[in-house]
This record gives sequence, C-alpha cells and structure tokens, in this order.
Amino acid sequence: MLQSLTVSNIVLIEQLTLQFAPGLTVLTGETGAGKSILLDALGLALGSRADFGLIRQGHDQAHVSASFALPANHPAWQLVEEAGIMQEDEMILRRRLKSDGKSSASINDIAVSVGLLRQVGDLLVEIQGQFEGRGLLDISTHMTLLDRAAGHRDLLAKTKEGWQQWDIARKALEAARDALVKAKAEEDWLRDAVDALDRLAPEIGEEDSLIAQRTLLANVSKIGESLSLAEEAVFGELGAQAGLGRALAALEKVAPLAGGKLDQALDALARADAELSEANSAIQSAGHALEANPNLLQQLDDRLHELRQQARKHNCGLDDLPAIHQTLASRLAAIEDESGMLGKLGETAQKWQDYYLDMSRQLDASRKKAAINLDKAVLAELPPLKLDGARFTTAITPLHDAQWGPRGTTAVRFEASTNEGMNAGPIDRIASGGELARFLLALKVCLEESSHPRSLIFDEVDSGVGGAVAAAVGDRLSRLGASTQTLVITHSPQVAARANQHLRIAKTATDSGVVSATRALSDDERTEEIARMLAGETVTAEARAAAAALLEG
Repeated sequence: MLQSLTVSNIVLIEQLTLQFAPGLTVLTGETGAGKSILLDALGLALGSRADFGLIRQGHDQAHVSASFALPANHPAWQLVEEAGIMQEDEMILRRRLKSDGKSSASINDIAVSVGLLRQVGDLLVEIQGQFEGRGLLDISTHMTLLDRAAGHRDLLAKTKEGWQQWDIARKALEAARDALVKAKAEEDWLRDAVDALDRLAPEIGEEDSLIAQRTLLANVSKIGESLSLAEEAVFGELGAQAGLGRALAALEKVAPLAGGKLDQALDALARADAELSEANSAIQSAGHALEANPNLLQQLDDRLHELRQQARKHNCGLDDLPAIHQTLASRLAAIEDESGMLGKLGETAQKWQDYYLDMSRQLDASRKKAAINLDKAVLAELPPLKLDGARFTTAITPLHDAQWGPRGTTAVRFEASTNEGMNAGPIDRIASGGELARFLLALKVCLEESSHPRSLIFDEVDSGVGGAVAAAVGDRLSRLGASTQTLVITHSPQVAARANQHLRIAKTATDSGVVSATRALSDDERTEEIARMLAGETVTAEARAAAAALLEG
C-alpha cells in the first residue's frame, strides 16, 4: 500500500508531503491546480522517463519519494534482494532530477538503475489513463490479467518448467552437435594425437623424476671415482675399518684387567665396526647399480625429448599432458559413440518439447475458456459506464515457434470497439484515455485480485460522464477500494462522495511564485468541496444540500 508521497520543486509544487489511507482516495481541485503534476511526480518515483522540464523554475533540482508498506512475501522484496537491498518495515522509492540533465534513483537509500526502479514500481502501482504505456497501454499486462481471471497457476508453472527444461535440453543437444562437427573435422589429427599419447603414457611429475635420473647417470664416472676413494679410505689396508680392527684387538687384550671400565668403549667400537660393514655394502651396491644399464642415459634423453615435443605440440606443460590425453581421448570416443550420445540427448529434448507443447495446449484451452467468461462479464459492466455501444474482446492468437516462451505458444491482446458498427482493434489504439480507464475499471471489478494487489490509480476515469454514469463509476471504484487501495483524480462529485479519503489540491500566489498545495479534507470541508464541484464558483445552499445527500448515500 502507498503510505506517503513527498514532492520537492516539481513545477507548481514547492514542498509537499501527502499521507494516504487504505480504501478509495479521491483527489479533487479546479482545472490547472496541479492534479496531473502530482501524478507525474509519482510516476517519476515509480521509474517513468525523466522529464527535466518538471523541475520548478528557479531551482536546480527536484526530488520525489514514495513510501510503501508491504507484506514480507511481496514479490517486490524478492526483486530488490538481488540488488543487495534488505527487507525493512517499508520500501521507499526515490528519484532526483538535476537541471544539468542527470537523474538518480534509489530504493531504501541504495542507488539502483531507473530500469529496476520501474520494475519495482510496476509491482507496486498500476496507473490507468494517458500515462506512458502503463495499465492497458502496456500490452504485456493483458496476458497477466487473463491468466489471473483463469486462475490456472499450476498450468502456468508447468508450462514454464517445460519451456526451461526443453531449452536446457536443446542447448545441450546443440552443443554436442557443434562439438561433434568440430571433432569430426579434426578426427585424423585426433587419432594421431591420441595414439602418440597412448604410446607415451605421460605421468604427472615425470619430468622431475627423469631429470634426477639423467643427472645421476651423466655423472657416473665422477660418482664412481668418489665411491672408490671412499671404499679405499674406509676399507683399504690402511683404511678406517682396519684401524678400527686393530683398536678393538688392543682393547680386548687389556679389558679383563680393567675391571669393566673398557666395556663401554668396546661396545662403541663394535657398533662402529658394524656400521662400517653396512656402509661397505651400500657403497658396493651403489657401484653395482651404476653399472647395471649403460644405455639408460640415452633412453632417458629420448623420453624427455618425446615428452617435451608433445608438450610443445599441445602448447602445455609436461604435467598437463595426462589431462590433455584424457580430453582428446574423450573427444575421440564421442565421435565413435556419435549415435548413442546424440540419441540420448535428442530423446531428452523431444520429451521436454512434447511436455511443453502439451502444457501449452492445456494453457491455451484454459485461456480461451476464461476469455469467453471475461468478455461476457466486462460487456455487462460497460453500459453503466457510458460505453453502451462498446465491445470488448480478448484476442488469443498463435505465435510463430520462434516466439514461444515460458508463458506458452499464444499471445493475448485486449481489443475493443467504442461504437456500434466499428471493427474491433487493439484497445490501446481504439480507446481514449477516459475510455481506457473505464475499460480497466470494468476489468478490475470482474477479476479476482492476486495475493499481492497493486495500488490502483485512475486518471480521467470519469472524463465526459456525469449523473447516473458517474454514480456507476463511483460505485465500482468504491467496490475496488474495499479490497485494493485505489486513488482517483476526479472532477465528478458522485465519485468524490464515495471516497474513504478526500484530498484537495489548490494553487495560491506566494512571494516565490504560484504554488500548488494539497491537503486532506475534514467532513465539513468535504461537503463544501463537493458542493463546489456541483455548483461551480458560487456555492449555494441547494448545492450544499445535494452534496450532503451524496455523502449520506
């Protein structure tokens, strides 16, 4: 629900804050007082195209903000959540225009695009009249209104699911076909590449291992020489082990005489002798290994060369070769398994296409049935609204398959003729602003509202009507106000008398120029205003009595 509207420096409005109540609110005032300016200002807050001519003369910027009270599950909260706007007690839409041609928008003081502001605005308010492609002028709303009348949410959800799954399956099939075409074009190259990598069987970390082995083998002579020197130094006639043996023999002779004091030394020398024996075995083993395969160095060089050649061929590192091998093998396997893979993807796509078309047919049938009932109901509402000779038709037409989408395979458009004998045409081209508003009024009273109704604003809904017709308009607006907040700019006393809240706009001359101001009227002031609307400039006692009668009725 729209709670308040604050306007600064918009044409005749210098500074204004309005509080709105539930139910039916009417806005009255003399012609030129600024009623349409208020609507233009609200439109800015709802994301309408920036009109910098609205900035009040003598000022360099204008500002508008609209505050809404919304339930926690309102779709507007879901929409703004993606922009990082968290749910609060209210949602405030702001718009600022600057005389340098710049415009900014925000929601709850977080900057947003004007496009998002408009999307949110369209979820919160429905404006009907001569107003920039909104209301019935927005053809995209026609299907929504018909679907609301049909109440087939389950069919809509299933049709959307069918479309989404079919779209996913089609894209997967198309991608597989494209990949297959590309793979076939290079099949011979693929086979050669996979064969080469099959033979090579590269492994991750292999380059470091090969380099380490190559370094070892390239230095066999140097290592062997060092092994010989080490062996002579430790195990030669004058080596460490021979000396150690002599030390052991000397201590063993005198150990019995030392009363156990040499036992620790003897144990240490014995351990050292054992360690030297183990070292001897290791040195000899290393020496034998160096001589085990004299051709290994060439083999290592050859493998490193092949690995590096394949890495250059595939423009990757040596450690990437195993993954490249697997990828190329998979592509080759896909070519060899062409019929099976494409067949499965094709079956999935066909399954979802059939499901989508079946749901679309059911949805289309439901829409046609709802259209018949809606047309009858709207036609019954037209004569009391001074649209006696008018006809209302819901046209449902098939779409070309390239235009199919999540809402089905048909288009919905409301058509009308406003005079007998006139061919029906698109309602937004046939009807005037006031007629459009009355057509929407008839539609609204025939439709069940959604769980999140938008505030309704009617401009010129009573244009060119009076008497019983104006009373009929007022009655229907009152009925709408009982379930949906409804705002009406009106010149009709019959409509004004049915309001739950009455706002009056008037302009006065001040030191800063002509200023338009709006305020809520008390009961007595309402009587006086309606009397003015009945009588004109001079309000008579008879007009006041007639106004009181309208308010009592």
